[in-house]
Amino acid sequence: MEETNNNNFPREWEIVNLNDDDYFKIVMGQSPPSSTYNYDKSGLPFLQGKAEFGSKFPDPFLYCSKPIKIAKKDSILLSVRAPVGDVNIANSKTCIGRGLLAIETNKIKLNNIFIFYYLNFIKKQINSFSSGSTFKSITKNDLKRIKIFIPDLIEQEKIAEILSTVDNLIEETDVSILKTERLKKGLMQKLLTKGIGHKEFKKTDIGLIPREWEISEIKNISDVFTGKTPPTSKKIYWNGDIPFITPEDMTGYKYVVKTKRNVTEAGARKGSKILLKNTIIVVCIGSTIGKISIIRQKSIVNQQINAVVCKENVFCEYVYYAILFRTSLLKNQSGIAAVPIIKKSLFEIFKIPIPGKFSEQEKIAEILSTVDMRLQLFKEKKQKLQRIKKGLMNNLLTGKIRVKA
Repeated sequence: MEETNNNNFPREWEIVNLNDDDYFKIVMGQSPPSSTYNYDKSGLPFLQGKAEFGSKFPDPFLYCSKPIKIAKKDSILLSVRAPVGDVNIANSKTCIGRGLLAIETNKIKLNNIFIFYYLNFIKKQINSFSSGSTFKSITKNDLKRIKIFIPDLIEQEKIAEILSTVDNLIEETDVSILKTERLKKGLMQKLLTKGIGHKEFKKTDIGLIPREWEISEIKNISDVFTGKTPPTSKKIYWNGDIPFITPEDMTGYKYVVKTKRNVTEAGARKGSKILLKNTIIVVCIGSTIGKISIIRQKSIVNQQINAVVCKENVFCEYVYYAILFRTSLLKNQSGIAAVPIIKKSLFEIFKIPIPGKFSEQEKIAEILSTVDMRLQLFKEKKQKLQRIKKGLMNNLLTGKIRVKA
């Protein structure tokens, strides 16, 4: 690779509009009669819009027996109705509806994978050309406003190869994440209902559990506190060293890694409770109800979150997994409302199974924690690859870094 000294595109790159007939053939989608739709794989795969888009290729489930507008295999599919700008590549001959257009590239001049990545790169710009008060869209006439900077075919191919390699690594990591999540789900099902080494079981109102285990309400094994936000108008309460946790900071990892905002000691005292390491926190208000994490340092939480401070006779990480395993049942406690909410009184009587021996609680948590650590490593690897891809796209698709044959 060699660097360019110019912040603009390289001088030798061509500038073409997306409606240039010498480079592109555009096929605007048109929806066929709904009577021709089917799930029996009769006819061609049918895409109305971007709903079935994947990271690179779509995964259609609907078919059309009498297609009107057809995208050839390897055509680039561009979403032209809200949301505007998403792109995929047709991995087979496909019927397209009015939410999409297909772009066939001139193979003598263009590499379609390069164009796919380039359109992804300028997605926000494409969306800015859309219009409409209710549903934004772009028309074929708008395509002349979309400019593409194109290196020679050899450089296009090298850029496409580099970005595809990173994408393949991301896909491999996704497979590892999926396999590990399935392993975790299976282990939770086994360990949290059958335990370790038990042969005798009993029926309970939450299902079959080992005879030596008990069913306990959360309030009997912990103290529960609902969070509170310190007044945001008081500057003395904010920008300190104590994490202020909201549902947004609970990012799917077991532990809260970082928070967007911190509070001072004075601000923390304005919360309902200063929480210590190993406190379990559960979102009980809002669209992310049921999210659960463990805090690793002194923190406070907002009013959407209930904090579970475990008593000495239970292992907090076991309780975390026991609640996590029954999250779907916990969500059912919220009922039907514009803003879902699990009242503290209902949360406190939520039931989980508890092994009689503390050592078994520890062992179950240890097994599941090992899988969680592996899962976290895969997720961090994916995030790193995504950052690498973003940097490569910014450098390669603008010519800041050049690639030679």
